[in-house]
Amino acid sequence: MLYAVAHVRGGGELGREWYEQGRLLTKRNTFTDFVAAADHLIAEGYATPERLVAEGGSAGGLLMGAVANLAPDRFAGILASVPFVDPLTSILDPSLPLTVIEWDEWGNPLADPEVYAYMKSYSPYENVAEHPYPRILAMTSLNDTRVLYVEPAKWVARLREVGAPVLLKTEMSAGHGGVSGRYSAWRERAFELAWILDVLGYDS
Repeated sequence: MLYAVAHVRGGGELGREWYEQGRLLTKRNTFTDFVAAADHLIAEGYATPERLVAEGGSAGGLLMGAVANLAPDRFAGILASVPFVDPLTSILDPSLPLTVIEWDEWGNPLADPEVYAYMKSYSPYENVAEHPYPRILAMTSLNDTRVLYVEPAKWVARLREVGAPVLLKTEMSAGHGGVSGRYSAWRERAFELAWILDVLGYDS
């Protein structure tokens, strides 16, 4: 097993300009960066599409949803934790606790039609299509106040409409950071890793 971390634009690893190229009306760069990282691993012989699983959470869960639509053939599985997969609906609601402060990162679709159209063009929920998807595990929490559980729930429902092999796991007493307590957190992570191993064909 190999574990690779993709530093996509939107992070600060390569400086301020790199960060600026991954937000607002250049948000799509974060998705294509991730696909490019997968392509590099495949080209260099570290992985094959049949033996590659992607993982991300929260805004990284949006990345997972976008990649599932953009390049489903690159991955055997996609693990999306508390995924922000219906961003347009949430960012249009200023009554939610994070919406207004997040306009600096995503733009304000209430005030700018260009932002609205751009967000709609990459929103995972809005762009589910009738094509083969990799196996998908969506993890959410009933008491998550940052990414409401309804986002992954409706995304999963939409994926199931097009026949995607998707599993939804909802923690009933957890928040955005997952379950509380060391052993509970280990148990949750063990579930995720067991799913990854199953996707990759490790059955013993």
